[in-house]
Amino acid sequence: MSNELEFLSRHVASGKLSRRDFLGRAAALGVTATFANSLLSSAARAAGPVKGGTLKAGLVGGESTNSLDPALMMTQVPFAFGKCWGEMIVELSPDGKLENRIAEEIGSSDDGKVWTLKIRDGVEFHNGKTVTAEDVAATLERHSDEKSKSGALGYMKGIESIKASGKEVVLTLKEANADLPYLLSDYHLIVQPNGGKDKPDAGIGAGPYKIVTNEPGVRHGAERFANYWQGDKMGHADQIEVIVINDATARTSALQGGQVNMINRVEPKIVDLIKRLPGVTIRNHAGPGHYVFIMHCNTAPFDNNDLRMALKLAIDREEMLDKILRGYGSLGNDFPINASYPLFTEIEQRKYDPDKAKFHYKKSGHDGAVLLRTSDVAFPGAVDASQLFQQSAAKAGITLEIKREPGDGYWHEVWNKQPFSASYWGGRSTQDQMYSTAYLSTADWNDTRFKRPDFDKMVLAARAELDEAKRKQMYHDMAVMVRDEGGLILPMFNQFIDATGAKVAGWVDDPHQELMNGYALAKCWLEA
Repeated sequence: MSNELEFLSRHVASGKLSRRDFLGRAAALGVTATFANSLLSSAARAAGPVKGGTLKAGLVGGESTNSLDPALMMTQVPFAFGKCWGEMIVELSPDGKLENRIAEEIGSSDDGKVWTLKIRDGVEFHNGKTVTAEDVAATLERHSDEKSKSGALGYMKGIESIKASGKEVVLTLKEANADLPYLLSDYHLIVQPNGGKDKPDAGIGAGPYKIVTNEPGVRHGAERFANYWQGDKMGHADQIEVIVINDATARTSALQGGQVNMINRVEPKIVDLIKRLPGVTIRNHAGPGHYVFIMHCNTAPFDNNDLRMALKLAIDREEMLDKILRGYGSLGNDFPINASYPLFTEIEQRKYDPDKAKFHYKKSGHDGAVLLRTSDVAFPGAVDASQLFQQSAAKAGITLEIKREPGDGYWHEVWNKQPFSASYWGGRSTQDQMYSTAYLSTADWNDTRFKRPDFDKMVLAARAELDEAKRKQMYHDMAVMVRDEGGLILPMFNQFIDATGAKVAGWVDDPHQELMNGYALAKCWLEA
């Protein structure tokens, strides 16, 4: 039976048999759809990528305020589209290893303070200019500048000097950092001509696709870049298109109707329904992503740690995990690290405790409702999760007032602006990067306003510590501080749940972010 199906799957890959006929034959032989689809995927990979066509994605996470400036990318649409037109210095492979991109080699001094990047020959920008060491250096300089408002600024401040010489870029750090190459994989660090200093939102990169359409909040399109340095390894479709579809029902309908070939952020409550759709495949995997409620530690009433603790104890994580994620995630513990990180350590799980929450709430001296802002775009099920939070908090005598905000503008008008709101993080490649991006006092994306000089010193010390056991203990101590004194309420770590339609091939699960770490449009193709 397996030989027959393998034979037929190769016919599908070569275009001699339809996918529908293959799945029908597999069903007649008693083979599950999951196993049959895996055979098709294997056959497609063996046959090689199919060139041509237009690959379309319907994505949540696009706003009319989105910019092509990589420094300002913060939501899913700019992230995924950026991986199509932009090229990185280095990138993380699905198994967590570093892949050299524009940097052909990376080496360091024995003390981990001086790093040398050798820049690859023959990489071309979309404007015809060759990528140079000066372009790479200028890119890193711009993201080190507070005026850039870069999401990478938190850890880029650890670089003392950046110098370009010939084909090399030399980085001297303020403190040793063994994780530096991983930090350079941050999706904000798209290499631009002169680092984007002249026109940061020009959308000129060295990626597999060249931008042809840019309508923020509506759609983005690009065509294959003929001179892409990796040739046939990426950019299989002639064109790619991202259509902004923030409504979950509309995204699913677009996939079902064939208007798009893939979607992101499938809501867990409808996964079982989507699995039944002909030709549709759910792509889910665990990772470092987490859904959160964030409080500004420097803004009343959240500048009182007893009130923050009351709210942390007033959330029923188990109920939220069960009703919102429905098995597609794991419990959170109010610090942003889980077992996806190699130096993770267990800390006693915080549980729902209305009595203790009531004690801390009374001790805080606060009286009256607490306003929580939420939106459908904050994370899948965020509005429902906020209402569950409201109900569990009420049992502790805490009144949460829920304000549902519009999706368009949420990331510019609410997140990192308002003192208590729903949000999400996709996680980062290392603990240092996560803490440096969101918890250092100087980080532009410190969305809990957790500004503690003692914590900053711990981050820098852990960054420079080369003894793994000592470093692991440092990260444990940092996690406890964030958990017990910070403004983060983290009830659950989410799985990334995407879905692809019929004929999409080349998908590889990647635990780092949704949509194959943003590369689905660049690396997948449509079967003939």
